[in-house]
Amino acid sequence: MGTADGARPVPGSDRQGTERDDEALDAYSRAVVGAVGRVGPAVVNLSIVGEVRTRRGPFEVRGAGSGFFLTPDGYILTNCHVVEGARELEASLPDGRSVAVEVIGTDPWTDLAVVRVQGHYGDTFPAVELGDSDRLRVGQLAIAIGNPHGLQTSVTAGVISALGRTLPAPNRRRLIENVIQTDAPLNPGNSGGPLVDSRGRVVGVNTATAPGAQGICFAVPINTGRWVAGLLMREGRVRRAYLGIATQPRPLPAAWRRRHELEQATGLEVILVEEGKPARQAGLKKGDIVVAVGGRPVQKVTELQAVLQAAGIGQLLPVVALRDGERRTFTLVPVEAT
Repeated sequence: MGTADGARPVPGSDRQGTERDDEALDAYSRAVVGAVGRVGPAVVNLSIVGEVRTRRGPFEVRGAGSGFFLTPDGYILTNCHVVEGARELEASLPDGRSVAVEVIGTDPWTDLAVVRVQGHYGDTFPAVELGDSDRLRVGQLAIAIGNPHGLQTSVTAGVISALGRTLPAPNRRRLIENVIQTDAPLNPGNSGGPLVDSRGRVVGVNTATAPGAQGICFAVPINTGRWVAGLLMREGRVRRAYLGIATQPRPLPAAWRRRHELEQATGLEVILVEEGKPARQAGLKKGDIVVAVGGRPVQKVTELQAVLQAAGIGQLLPVVALRDGERRTFTLVPVEAT
């Protein structure tokens, strides 16, 4: 049977059309399209109803954010500031369904939270594949997926602009360490959505933009997210020992490494020391480079976080640091982070 214009169909024309479509996409486009195809079905739009109390009385407020399924049984990772104070919480799924969700736990220290779908415990949800944020390189492709201004499953792309940044938490009371900087554009509503690499693996949780700047956006590394989410899912909270410092990775000069027989290439430079906290009391100063904590070398913030778990609260903790190239050992007694 002929086509409407009298032409005869060509055998294999559907396949040839697909091949032509593929040829029309360059390598960059194929990477973005492929990554979005793998992660997009797991990204949700979160709608929040909360309450603000003023001198005139309570007022209802509404907000929105993004999240993504960590597990097939309905656990979703998002930002703490997205769900904090929520009285009602609903997730809109890519398949068109809207489902109620409950907060499992929040961690203001990293601005992360885990929520879970309610009433659908027998259902299976599309979960993302997690990457390794410690292996990120400046300049590699970064893809942000989320729901800016309620526009569901919107995609932006850019590159990893910098690593190891330090970012004030939304409440301005603490710093989030080891943050990823990217120029993949973010807007209100992107918060909590995934930052994805070219292979469709989630490497970060989109968190914030730099006010007044263009192309400066931030994401919490997924290695931090993996650790925090695991604790929130098991215990509903994150207990951590606290030293009262903020740090960032810094390469160690070769001469210092030889002098002190250090195998590690980097340490953690102290960029902030809080008054009245264990680090200040023990004598640590801004500019010191921490190379070992509790007898374990530390090169990354995640390694320091692994040492500072609940078991260290109230216990003597030796900290080795380099100051002007000289090795010093400090003894701290960590307190519980509040």
